Amino acid sequence: MSLQAPMTDAHRPVHLTGYLETLGLVERLHRLLLDVIKDEFERLGQLEINAVQALLLFNIGGNEVTAGELKSRGYYQGSNVSYNLKKLVELGFMHHERSDLDRRSVRVRLTARGAEVRDQVGALFHRHAEGMEGRGLLGLSGLEDMNNLLRRMERYWGDQIRYIY
Repeated sequence: MSLQAPMTDAHRPVHLTGYLETLGLVERLHRLLLDVIKDEFERLGQLEINAVQALLLFNIGGNEVTAGELKSRGYYQGSNVSYNLKKLVELGFMHHERSDLDRRSVRVRLTARGAEVRDQVGALFHRHAEGMEGRGLLGLSGLEDMNNLLRRMERYWGDQIRYIY
């Protein structure tokens, strides 16, 4: 096996350059999303929870789920889901109860406080969607095109994980 130095931009194929730019954008956008939520919560004086926990509450919404279901959806790979759920229960943002069928499984759902946070994040996202549309940054067709592309990337990456062996 020979080790080679990374290609310089001049020698990198165009499709690789575009792909690497997309990867960087996806990573930066996720970090920016967390910063936007953090800033909104600081503005609202909601300092008990962090942006990952607020996003977790938003994504759970009105559902009752297990930690395993949240992990399998792939939303929280960079965070400790079990820790965040435990913290949200301790702070009164979520209810938890053991499953009658499988005592190892714990189901969680939002409390009224958790629903308030979910609604705050939802209002933030609504304002942003309106602001982007109002400025002509993203229209419906542009969002559909972008979402279709990102779904195809998600399927491709998922296939790479599933069929690696």
